[in-house]
Amino acid sequence: MKSIESLNKKIVRCKKCPRLTVYIRDVARNKVRRFKDEKYYGKPLSGFGDVNGKLLIVGLAPAAHGGNRTGRMFTGDSSGDWVAKVMHKHGFASIPTSQNIDDGLILKNAYITAAVRCAPPQNKPTREEMDTCFGFLEQERKILKNITIVLCLGKIAYDATCKLYKVKPEKFGHNKLFKYDTIKIITSYHPSKQNTQTGRLTWVQWSAVFAKAKKLVIS
Repeated sequence: MKSIESLNKKIVRCKKCPRLTVYIRDVARNKVRRFKDEKYYGKPLSGFGDVNGKLLIVGLAPAAHGGNRTGRMFTGDSSGDWVAKVMHKHGFASIPTSQNIDDGLILKNAYITAAVRCAPPQNKPTREEMDTCFGFLEQERKILKNITIVLCLGKIAYDATCKLYKVKPEKFGHNKLFKYDTIKIITSYHPSKQNTQTGRLTWVQWSAVFAKAKKLVIS
């Protein structure tokens, strides 16, 4: 059985998807103006958090100027702000912000991962890229033995989770709970700017998802 450390080293070295490998390297080299003085990470991202936790949070993929820049998922962008703030509110995170890998953020009873480990152009990985990356999610599942609840941020994350647990996808929607023999799956809209700034996902709706996850974790 691989350890999470050896798996994460394997993830970081992965270059199986040529389009994504070139893209994250180019983004890291041709930085946006607001981060022009920063050194970008520019590699595939591993998950992070409490390896003994019960809650697994599955996102879509790292953001080009968020996780791809900072080296940690949901870190350094608005989605990361929403994730850290709500996780701190409900007792899953040590601090309410996620700015960089040295900020002291520690997750409690939760592990964060993603369906795809490289930032894709326009946040749209291809089916082939998702299939290629799926093996990492499978290996994480074997290592994270205490997971009983999976929170899926967006439909791509939900579809990957259903494939992971070999269950039939149901109609995706916000704050839905699906119960199976060995796992419970919660679905949520992704906290992207496209959703949060348009009002499709409000803070109250977002917080309700984590309140539900917390209740299931401690039950």
